[in-house]
Amino acid sequence: MKELFKLGDDLGPAKIIHVYEPLLGLKGILVVDNVAAGPSIGGVRMARDVTIQECVRLARAMTMKNAAAGLPHGGGKAVLVGDPKMPKKRKEKLLRAMASSLRYEEDYIFAPDMGTDEECMAWVRDEIGRVVGLPRELGGIPLDQIGATGWGLSHATDVALNYCAFNIEDARVVIQGFGAVGRHAARYLAEKGARIVAVADSHGAVSNRQGLDLDGLLELKKAGHSVSEYIGGESLGRDDVIDIECDIWIPAARPDVINSDNVERLNTKLMVQGANIPVTTDAERRLHEKGVLIVPDFIANAGGVICAAMEYRGASESVVFAAIEEKVRRNTEQVLEAARAQKILPRQAAVELALKRIHKVMGFRRYNTFSSAPGFI
Repeated sequence: MKELFKLGDDLGPAKIIHVYEPLLGLKGILVVDNVAAGPSIGGVRMARDVTIQECVRLARAMTMKNAAAGLPHGGGKAVLVGDPKMPKKRKEKLLRAMASSLRYEEDYIFAPDMGTDEECMAWVRDEIGRVVGLPRELGGIPLDQIGATGWGLSHATDVALNYCAFNIEDARVVIQGFGAVGRHAARYLAEKGARIVAVADSHGAVSNRQGLDLDGLLELKKAGHSVSEYIGGESLGRDDVIDIECDIWIPAARPDVINSDNVERLNTKLMVQGANIPVTTDAERRLHEKGVLIVPDFIANAGGVICAAMEYRGASESVVFAAIEEKVRRNTEQVLEAARAQKILPRQAAVELALKRIHKVMGFRRYNTFSSAPGFI
């Protein structure tokens, strides 16, 4: 018990819930971090090797992200233990059971994340109704399909280039994680003139210094193949993209992919973090010492949760895109300007921005991390 409460601090988490159903083999975790601003929004992630500690860190990242974006929501994260590529019928059974078990946890709103998508959210809606990231046919704004997070990343990159000594035209971009976030970030940056020289997925990577054909890669992925099977470049191991020299490096996969073991291999000028907590604290500090400019995760990749929060309130797709652009650009500039003026890491500036907003909201509450008001949702 003492070990569990060591995970807490003055912000939360308010709740850690284990979900277990041996009949189905269901093992899940829900972490509701701080919901002083409103009910938490955070994706449902499916992974084989998740831990409570990782789930707590991801929930906190969502608290910071929602606060930095000025959303009336706190942070949460749900994780299902399992292979995200399991048969669809089995995944449906697990997600429906997970949703049903959390039916009365009204301070958490389901959303898609790694290993889950809009169809998964439709199953959740059918069970409990409390969900965002739905298919268009159910009145949702499919954030993965339209590339809401990638759209935000492209604008964070655009602002960050004002603090770099190069332009987007012909800038060499490497993307680790060619999924819902990475593939759209690649598309939007290529439209601005960038050259995508390498991408990786969970099975491998491919590189071409002259630039990859994104249309061909997208067709390959759509057909269920790895990017390493693409014939228009050099096939590489999944982690070899860390070694490729580039101007912009975008992690859009799992947490802690850059750490003390591999940080010296990274050769880039700008990192725009598409994944949550993709770099360990020590590694991020080392990159800063090497002169790499970093746009932190909860500033750069907020497009998805901005889309989710606005969908929850019935906003249209065009309004959502405009809001993502405005919020991400404003926050990126504010963080990078503060970091430069105060000579601190961009993450420190981002944390200070988010904490200021969180503590302001917590001051309105009788209990700091949650609300006891009726009809809280």
